[in-house]
Amino acid sequence: MKTNRTLYRTLLILSFLVINAAIIAGVSSVLSYMNTGADRSAILHLPEAQIPNYAPQVVWTPLTNEGRPISSQTLSELERDYLKAWYVRNIALETNDRYGTADYYTDSAQVQLYDILDLNLKNNVYFKSSTLKHHPTLEFYSADGKIAVLTDTNVERYEEAYMDQKRIAQRTEIASYQVMLLLEDGFWRIRHLIKLPSQEVEKTKVSRPDLSAVTKSKGVNYYPQKHPWNMFGATFSDSSITADFAKIKQMDLNTVRIFVPYKTFGKAQIEIEKMKQLQHTLDMAEKNDLKVVLTLFDFYGDYSLRDWTLTHRHAEQIVTALKDHPALLAWDIKNEPDLDFETRGKTQVTAWLGRMISEVKSWDNQHPVTIGWSSPEAATNLAKEVDFVSFHYYREPDQFMVAFQELKTNVPDKPLVLQEYGYSSYDGIWNAYLGSEENQAEYVIQMQKLLDSESIPFMIWTLYDFESVPNSVVGRLPWRKARQRHFGVLAGDGQPKKAYYSLIKKK
Repeated sequence: MKTNRTLYRTLLILSFLVINAAIIAGVSSVLSYMNTGADRSAILHLPEAQIPNYAPQVVWTPLTNEGRPISSQTLSELERDYLKAWYVRNIALETNDRYGTADYYTDSAQVQLYDILDLNLKNNVYFKSSTLKHHPTLEFYSADGKIAVLTDTNVERYEEAYMDQKRIAQRTEIASYQVMLLLEDGFWRIRHLIKLPSQEVEKTKVSRPDLSAVTKSKGVNYYPQKHPWNMFGATFSDSSITADFAKIKQMDLNTVRIFVPYKTFGKAQIEIEKMKQLQHTLDMAEKNDLKVVLTLFDFYGDYSLRDWTLTHRHAEQIVTALKDHPALLAWDIKNEPDLDFETRGKTQVTAWLGRMISEVKSWDNQHPVTIGWSSPEAATNLAKEVDFVSFHYYREPDQFMVAFQELKTNVPDKPLVLQEYGYSSYDGIWNAYLGSEENQAEYVIQMQKLLDSESIPFMIWTLYDFESVPNSVVGRLPWRKARQRHFGVLAGDGQPKKAYYSLIKKK
C-alpha cells in the first residue's frame, strides 16, 4: 500500500513538471513570435537575386539617340526585357508552344510569331536556337518614355533544325534587326522585329599563338593532397599549394595542370573570392617558375544550346581576367568530353566545344587552346580547331607508340601532348593484389623512355596519393575508387614513392 502511494505521488509530480514545461515552452514560442519582425524584403516585395538563364554578349553603341535621354536604369530594363523576348522566342520555336510570349511581344507581334509556330506544328518541325552576341544601338526614345527604337547589328545566332525528332540541319547566322519596343504594364514588349538585308561582316584576323613553351612542357596534373577535386573555396590553402609547387619545381618539371570546376565557381556569375584564389594560384606558380595549363569546365556535362550563353559568360570572366598572367601557358577547354558522347550526343558535345574554342580565342589570341581527350583515338576530334592536340593514356606501354603514330598520321600539323598518363600502385583486394610501387615505377620508366624518344611533352597523373576520391569522379564502385587513390608519385604523407625516382631520373 505504501509502495502504491509513493508511485502515485511520483507520477503526480512528474505530470506537474511536464505540464509546466509545456506551458513555459508555449509562452516562450509566443514571445519569440511576437518579437520577430516580418521579413522586410517580403514587406517591400523586393525581388530575389535572379540567376540568369540567358546571357548572350551585349555591347551597346554609345548613346546618341534622338528624343529623350535615357537613364542607365531604364536602358538596363530595356536590355533585360529585350533579351527575355529573344529567350522566350527561342523556347517557343523549340517547343512550338506560345507560353510566355504575351509578356514580351505585343498583340500584333504575337500574330506573326504564332503563324510560324502553327506552320512548324503542321510540318512536325521545331528549331533549337540561341543568340550569342548582340550589338544594339538606341535610335529613338520617346518623350513619354514608352517607345524605344533600336538597331541590333551583327546578331550572332546559332540554330538547329529538327524534323520528326531528327536533326536535319544546323547553322550559324549573322544578321541585323530593326526593333521597336513599347512599354506596357511595366514590361518592354517587342512591337516590330524586322530583319534587315544582310551585310558582309569583316572577318578578324586570328594570330597564331606561340607553341614553343607547349612543346617543351614536362609537368604534373595537380590537386592538393588533402582536398583533391576540391581545391578552391573554404579548403583553399596557399601555404600547401606553394609548398607543392616548390616540390614540383625540385623534380625539374616546368608545368602544372589545374582544374576549374564550373558549378562551384558560380556558373555564369563567377564568385569573386574563388577568382581571387585562382589568380593567387597562378601567382604562386609564377613564383616557382612553373607554367599553368588551365582546364575549364570541370564537372560540367550539359552542353545544351540553352546553356551556351551561360557557359560563355563563365569562360569570358576567367579568360579576360587571366589572359595577361605570365604563368599562363594554355587554355584547356574541357577534360575528357568524349566520355559524354554517349549520354549527350557527339554532335551536341562537339558543337559546344567548337563554339567555346572560338569564344576563348576571341578573348585571348595570344595563348593556345586545346581539349583534354581521354584517348589518342578520340583526340582527332576538332583537331583543326585547337592549337595543339592533348590526349590521355593509361594503357600498356608496349601499345603506346602504335596509338601515338596513328594519331600523328591523322594530325600531322599540330603538336601532340600526352596530357595525362599514370599507373596506380594500389595492391589491395580490389586490384587483385597486382599493383605495387615497383610496378608503378617500372611503368613510369617505360613510358618516359618512349616519350623521350619522340620528344613528346607530358603531364603525369598525379603528384599525390589521395585519402579519398569523390563519387562524382569515378563513381561508387570501390575497385575504381581504390585504384584512383594511388596514382601519385608522392605518398599521402608526402614521402616519395619509387615512381618519383623513376620520373626524376629521366629529367
